[in-house]
Amino acid sequence: MTTLTHARVFRIAMPIVLSNATVPLLGVVDTAIVGQIGLAAPIGAVGLGAVILATLYWAFGFLRMSTSGLAAQAQGAGDLPERSATLIRALLIAFAAGLVLVATQHLLFAAAFSVSPASEAVETLSRQYLAIRIWGAPATIAIFALTGWFVGVERTRAILILQLWQNGLNVVLAFWLVLSLGWGVPGVATATLIAEWTGLALGLFLARDAFGAILAKAWAKVSDRTALRKMFGASRDIMLRTVILQLSFTTFVFIGARFGDDTLAANEILLQFLGIMAYALDGIAFAAETLIGQAFGHRSATELRQATRICLQWGFGGAALLALIFALAGPAIIDLMTTAPGVRLTARLFLPWLVTAPLIGAACWIYDGIFIGALMTGAMVRSAVMVLAVYLPALVLLVPLFGNHGLWAALMLMNAARGLTLYRAFPALAAKLG
Repeated sequence: MTTLTHARVFRIAMPIVLSNATVPLLGVVDTAIVGQIGLAAPIGAVGLGAVILATLYWAFGFLRMSTSGLAAQAQGAGDLPERSATLIRALLIAFAAGLVLVATQHLLFAAAFSVSPASEAVETLSRQYLAIRIWGAPATIAIFALTGWFVGVERTRAILILQLWQNGLNVVLAFWLVLSLGWGVPGVATATLIAEWTGLALGLFLARDAFGAILAKAWAKVSDRTALRKMFGASRDIMLRTVILQLSFTTFVFIGARFGDDTLAANEILLQFLGIMAYALDGIAFAAETLIGQAFGHRSATELRQATRICLQWGFGGAALLALIFALAGPAIIDLMTTAPGVRLTARLFLPWLVTAPLIGAACWIYDGIFIGALMTGAMVRSAVMVLAVYLPALVLLVPLFGNHGLWAALMLMNAARGLTLYRAFPALAAKLG
């Protein structure tokens, strides 16, 4: 085992932070390229199509988290065949899921457009976009599995390389296909499709040691019933927990819509601040998954305590820095995101909630990584249910009294409750290692 130090956490976390930074940039570039066509419908079509696919793929996000915990524990235990078998199982599930999406695409897209208010022009172009992009489903979901495996075996630089390749190639091809060849919306979709499949090829190359001389031993363990139960149990729990939290955030958006267009728009802008926080703290949470998982695989209570302490220090340090940035630069960021005077004024009114958000939410973010690494996913589900029991009454009590301030207060209470419930469950986690 490598010594647990702050430098090690930095080496794990920083590639994730840099990788995350490229994600919103890609959406901006795609929109800008399509915008050069000079029509509104292509922009709306690409945005709508991307949201539909993101929603479908979101359902398989559990594969990233369960794979990271399993791979980290196998790595910590020095069980190289099981480490490889973990990746192979995840890839098989990913390919199967992707093929199901391809086979059922007509039903899925019909359902999506039945609830979409898009115009006929936007829907027609969006269907063209989706008809091309859906063929990348097996590759995209398989990259979830690869990403989780890279986190578990402490190779986050590979994730950064993979992200830079995919996003860079996507941008170059989109420029060529749309602006030079005039392919329009299908050109954007084709560029992304090529980037997805070549990204998968690159990811498999970067993970090639999982398929080398050890492949025969790994393949013999792929169908191990105990390992499969552990994987499906963790995946089920993570999916349930994610659905509960996602519904909580969706409820926040829907309730905020009652307070008028300016408040709705201001809330949307301020939620982007939470997105920035997520991108920044994800790196620390991923480091926690890696280090805690390896500590469990190594059966070391000492490493568990050290990893927990160091990751929490980094989490709260990063949160304090983000709070300072939001306090000093928040108004300028708001002004960059909107020119509407009413929205600017409203967003500034609720900005203090976002200044406190990193400090309130840091614990839940890092403890998420700790519990994923330990594969104590049942505790995460129980935490999510308890959090819901705090959040829903808070909405009922605070929103009628304080309006949008009450809505933000309820969200902060939810994040505080997430951190507190996982903190209270931590002794049971630590007891597993003595």
